[in-house]
Amino acid sequence: MFAFILRRLIQAVIVMVTVAFIAFLLFQYVGDPVVFLLGQDATPQQIRELRADLGLDKPFFVQFWHFLANASQGEFGLSLRQGAKVSRLIAERFPATLELSLVAALLALMIGIPMGVYAALRRGTFMSQVFMTISLLGVSLPTFLIGILLILVFAVSLGWFPSFGRGDTVKMGWWTSGLLTPKGWHHIVLPALTLAIFQLTLIMRLVRAEMLEVLRTDYIKFARARGLSNRSIHFGHALKNTLVPVMTITGLQLGGLIAFAIITETVFQWPGMGLLFIQAVTFADIPVMAAYLCLIALIFVIINLVVDLLYFAVDPRLRVGKVGGH
Repeated sequence: MFAFILRRLIQAVIVMVTVAFIAFLLFQYVGDPVVFLLGQDATPQQIRELRADLGLDKPFFVQFWHFLANASQGEFGLSLRQGAKVSRLIAERFPATLELSLVAALLALMIGIPMGVYAALRRGTFMSQVFMTISLLGVSLPTFLIGILLILVFAVSLGWFPSFGRGDTVKMGWWTSGLLTPKGWHHIVLPALTLAIFQLTLIMRLVRAEMLEVLRTDYIKFARARGLSNRSIHFGHALKNTLVPVMTITGLQLGGLIAFAIITETVFQWPGMGLLFIQAVTFADIPVMAAYLCLIALIFVIINLVVDLLYFAVDPRLRVGKVGGH
């Protein structure tokens, strides 16, 4: 177990250093931060002085080492567009993105798993075919189109939900939450549903496929031969084993929800990190772009590590394989 964790930690460090190197290259090859800060009318003397102050006159790998040291402390300098510390901008936007992703993940799980189980147990029925058609649409339609359609129907035509913004929020220290206010929940419904639909359909199709596979196994046939009820077989044995690979996919998809919430946040003008990143790309705000890349990579690495450990703990075959290999 210790060797497994150590190997995963080493892999995580390698991934983070690689991503940090890519983020550092943004400073080298995507515009000149000194020109952004001083403007086109800066004198050569001012440019040299600022380069020295920022450490840009040092060798490449010395600069990269300083970048790694600062990034490990969460420091990425000042935003070239807003003139504020990047760490503060990320801290202000992160709660909105995390809440949106968590609500979307809960929706995907609460709807996707029951739909997948039903489609597997009632294969060939009318509702099962309806669910499979919905899943095909959810996988095929782009996220921005789903968001626009939801806005058109539920915000413009019916007027049930707002089409932009986060609503009222409650401040708790540096954290802000919209889930503690009625207007916050009112505003999060459409963007969370937009973000959840693709993940929902993916989970539904995965649960259906795994459930059908498990129902064909010998131990399920043996359970039927023993006279166990269908309810006990389906939910006590088949579903339990179906959820093992689903747990892995769901954990990784949470990182995907946070990383790819960019489109949803742009469509609904949701004040999260995705919208901040789009604005940074528009204005070539390199420190914000670099910080976003490193943070998303860190989230993926942490989630992947947690999922690996859970999978190792849940699936005894992995532990047996490790012992046998040893």
